[in-house]
Amino acid sequence: MPGCFKKTLFALASLVSFVSFILIVVAMGTPKWMTGKILCKTGVDLVNATDPELVKFIGEIYYGLFRGGKIRQCGLGGRRSQFTIFPHMVKKLNTGLHVIIIMFLCVAISFSLVSFGFCILNAIKVPYRAIKGPAGVCLWNFIAGGFLVLAVTSFMAAVKLHHLTERIASFRENVFQFVVLEERFEDSFWLCVASATAHAVNLLLVAISGIHFPKIKTKTEEANVTAEDIMY
Repeated sequence: MPGCFKKTLFALASLVSFVSFILIVVAMGTPKWMTGKILCKTGVDLVNATDPELVKFIGEIYYGLFRGGKIRQCGLGGRRSQFTIFPHMVKKLNTGLHVIIIMFLCVAISFSLVSFGFCILNAIKVPYRAIKGPAGVCLWNFIAGGFLVLAVTSFMAAVKLHHLTERIASFRENVFQFVVLEERFEDSFWLCVASATAHAVNLLLVAISGIHFPKIKTKTEEANVTAEDIMY
């Protein structure tokens, strides 16, 4: 049986793994990965709008991995609309990269659950195989955290290098052209960052569990030392 200290650490690590799993699921299911402001460039050019009038042509957009929405402002008031990434819009985006991001997150979810199970196992007993012990827990957390980092990095690349917000804003806009004025990573994106951080914390907890602290002898143990023990 593991000691009380190790039990506590692995119980805490299992809780962190489960929280990481919840964070990824919530992040994937919510449409607030990015928000931004979009300018209706066609409308501005048509009326030759000046700075005070630009407000009438600035709309908003938000989106996640599967759905989103926008408020289109082209001089005649705001028009709200919602959209889904699959199956139609994904053809307009970098399909391969978008699917890879989702796959990375799915793999991270799987290994978060594996990490959760192995942490529970190590809190209950000492496994006889190394892969089921602390080494295995470190491996699963490293893989889960690594895939989360890959997913977050890939999403940033899609936004900054492949102009994801602009492509989504211009989807099915045959007349008006939109320009992105401002972009912000929102809560769902940061939930994935927090989940990756959680797995780093788990690696630290497992490392601490391997530290062997010196045992402190009590006064009762010191009093039981015999003359023979002193001779040796």
